[in-house]
Amino acid sequence: MELKIPDHIKNLIPYEPGKPIEELERELGIKNSIKLASNENPVGPSSKALKAIEDSLPNIHRYPDGSGFHLKDAIAEYFNIKPSNIILGNGSNEIIELSVRTFLNPGDEIVFADQSFIFYKLVTQAANCRGVVVPLKDFTHDLERMTEAISEKTKMIFISNPNNPTGTAVGRGDIERFMDRLRDDIIVVFDEAYYEYVEREDFPDTVKYVRDGKNVIVLRTFSKIYGLAGLRVGYGFARAELVNFMNRVRQPFNVNSLAQTGAVAALKDKGHLERSREVNRKGKEYLYGEFRILGLDYIPTEANFILVRVENGRETYNKLLKKGVIVRAVDGYKLQNYIRVTIGLPDENERFIEALTEIYR
Repeated sequence: MELKIPDHIKNLIPYEPGKPIEELERELGIKNSIKLASNENPVGPSSKALKAIEDSLPNIHRYPDGSGFHLKDAIAEYFNIKPSNIILGNGSNEIIELSVRTFLNPGDEIVFADQSFIFYKLVTQAANCRGVVVPLKDFTHDLERMTEAISEKTKMIFISNPNNPTGTAVGRGDIERFMDRLRDDIIVVFDEAYYEYVEREDFPDTVKYVRDGKNVIVLRTFSKIYGLAGLRVGYGFARAELVNFMNRVRQPFNVNSLAQTGAVAALKDKGHLERSREVNRKGKEYLYGEFRILGLDYIPTEANFILVRVENGRETYNKLLKKGVIVRAVDGYKLQNYIRVTIGLPDENERFIEALTEIYR
């Protein structure tokens, strides 16, 4: 008997993550490739986090702390917020999904930008909700048009800030004007996965909306600057009532014990955080200069990746791949003439530029 699969699930196009280096090397018959595709921290994890994880290994036969007490306590102290305002996730992706599953009904509308994190579209469709997609303006969220897109059915808005894959950020004034115009019954999700990399001085303090009791969820992660992508641990800030409802939906052991232990240690290692920022800052300036020499336009970034314009994104991606340099093709974001490259270590950045120069000289 053939199963009756709901249409909104049957028509869902799954997210395709970047392939591991080992898999690509096997497929292409190459060695010593470098991966600049997934916006990982090239510095790697904190040595203190690794030590804490190693010390915790003898206890992995025990279930993790389902409440994440110590991690929430560390995050609360770091950001001067109450533990009751914190929710933990198996990566911030899980909290995105939890927010939709918890607060929306089928047919409700979610507003998000067109060329933004593709997971918003996937989770919207999986919940049988309607996505209202608003084009970017100058590669940045067009908050004016997003406001105009709101209807009676709008229940949630996603804002990726800094935005993936463009690296642009919306400033404090624009966010404040946007928030002032919203209905109180709309939940705004600020996805700030790249928050720690931001350099612009007018980046908004969205956590203040949580402290003020607004219907806002602010997402952060340990997958980017903290270098713990393989452990899958993210967190969110929201008023206590919202956190309480999401915890009713959340699986009880969603963040494993090694992830919790490593994240606590990583949060306390300020030296690793500053080194990672410095590597990113210097790498960004180096790549900007090389792109200018090559005559390639790029989008100035507030994250750890750069969107650069090339003649043909997919073709350039494949040519770089054959040279052992893995970047991200972004034609799935309707950016056919661009590639996205993660800012790497100095030798990785140089190798990427050498390969790109061979293609475009």
